[in-house]
Amino acid sequence: MATPNPAAALDRATAAIAKYDRPDLGDRLRQARERLLADDVRVLVVGEFKQGKSMLVNGIVSAPVCPVADDIATAVPTEVRYADPAAVILVGRNGERTPIPLDQLADHACEPSTHDGHVEVGVPRAVLKGGLVLVDTPGVGGLNSVHGAATRSALATADAVLFVTDASQELTAPEVDFLRQAADVCPTVACVLTKIDLYPEWRRIWEGNRRHLDDIPLFPVSSTMRWHALTTNDTELSQESGFPPLVRHLRDEVLAKAAELTRRSTAHDIAAVTDQILGQLKAERAAQDNPGDVLRELTAAEARATALKERSARWQQTLNDGVADLNADIDYDLRDRLREIVRAAEESITNGGDPTRTWDQFAQWVQQSAASAASANFVWATQRARWLASKVAEHFDSERTQLLPALRIEPAAGLDAVRDMTISDSESWTVGRRLLTGVKGGYAGLLMFGMLGTLVGFALLNPVSVGAAVLLGRRSIGDERKRIVTKRQNDAKTALRRYIEDVTFHVGKDSRDMLRGVQRVLRDHFTTRAEEMKRSLQESLKAAEKAAKASKAERERRLAELDAQIAELETVRGLL
Repeated sequence: MATPNPAAALDRATAAIAKYDRPDLGDRLRQARERLLADDVRVLVVGEFKQGKSMLVNGIVSAPVCPVADDIATAVPTEVRYADPAAVILVGRNGERTPIPLDQLADHACEPSTHDGHVEVGVPRAVLKGGLVLVDTPGVGGLNSVHGAATRSALATADAVLFVTDASQELTAPEVDFLRQAADVCPTVACVLTKIDLYPEWRRIWEGNRRHLDDIPLFPVSSTMRWHALTTNDTELSQESGFPPLVRHLRDEVLAKAAELTRRSTAHDIAAVTDQILGQLKAERAAQDNPGDVLRELTAAEARATALKERSARWQQTLNDGVADLNADIDYDLRDRLREIVRAAEESITNGGDPTRTWDQFAQWVQQSAASAASANFVWATQRARWLASKVAEHFDSERTQLLPALRIEPAAGLDAVRDMTISDSESWTVGRRLLTGVKGGYAGLLMFGMLGTLVGFALLNPVSVGAAVLLGRRSIGDERKRIVTKRQNDAKTALRRYIEDVTFHVGKDSRDMLRGVQRVLRDHFTTRAEEMKRSLQESLKAAEKAAKASKAERERRLAELDAQIAELETVRGLL
């Protein structure tokens, strides 16, 4: 079901139902129009550090929208969308929008930027005019870094993913894992092999990557050749750069499919609204001939619609029980992932000696592992939430005539509230402290063995007492060092557990909030649909009861009106 002009069909449908005093159905059509106008197609451009993501975006839009240099890297997400005239806007974490000059883009989008949101770049390019939004993601730290975990969490919000890897080597194991995870949660995924102009053996790398990718399309491109072709207006060189097939993929497989999905969704809303009015009119028309049977059927249908609104309705029970089960499962999954991190980290602390020597590297590994665990937990929770939504829809309407609402589950920023993992060094092991510890131990040995020597006629200072003092002094230094290292290890384990508890608290809260949001969206959506159905059936009942009491002349006049109204609505239905 599709319509070539969904906006015009919405206008016709809105005008057609205006006379029936159904503000609930009018609101549904207005929401469909807002969704039709506001739907962007988000394409995440992701990959490891310095793989050519920014140059790829520049090549796709044929404009230098993303800063590129050998010594800088993208530090915050950069969204490239259509705008005329061109503009750059800083979008903060809280949604505040600040326009900036075009020449300041690199200062805010690249290292060492401290901007905590993202950057929107608008340019007047035909490839973006259909609603395409390219998101250049940070590659700092690689796919296993905190940035990589944030990118992985954002996969669920994307309409498509372009994974970028250069032709220097075949896909690594983390890259293949990332691609498979992206394919699980995103409708369209493609891989782009960049820098083919720099590596003569790129075809061998391309063939090797094909074996890893299964059905994921792979596009070899050269951004340098593309840019040179654009500046010299060389069509043949542009074709050789590999960009035209990639742009066609974005147009045909991403934009066109998203537009078709939007058209189908709009057509479904129009059909649902007009069908409810048509059902009301046809029921009234049937009541003119056989009011008794029609009244019985409408009364039974109204009872079923009323039951759908009750808290005991099957879809309500499925939703409530499903969210409760999901909360428990997601919490268990998060705790299990973090517990494995704690187990591996504590083993590393126990076997690694003094933790203060490698604390920076250790803390970074723990933070990256926790971010990856939280990201994987969020992706899994998103998949389960979508599955639950489909089960609720099935129990609401076994014939699946009701479309699911759009579940745009945005990744939360719970990890931003987690404090850094730090360890205090209250007992520093300085040279002076070592000397003092050795002197204390040696003095005790000197006195003990010296006094024993005086009992047999030796002086207090003799070779035996001096040797004992040296041995006991060294042992005291060793024992004190072991005690300090053990204390530091215990402090490190305490800091580790405190950090993981903080992660569990904040990320768990985000997961519960996300599920409550999904529950509210589904509850409100299907409750609204049940109210619409009940209202339509009530109107049909009133009309049928009125028809049963009407005179012959009134019925004939009303039949003519009903035929005209039914014909009008069927004309609107014919646009779909």
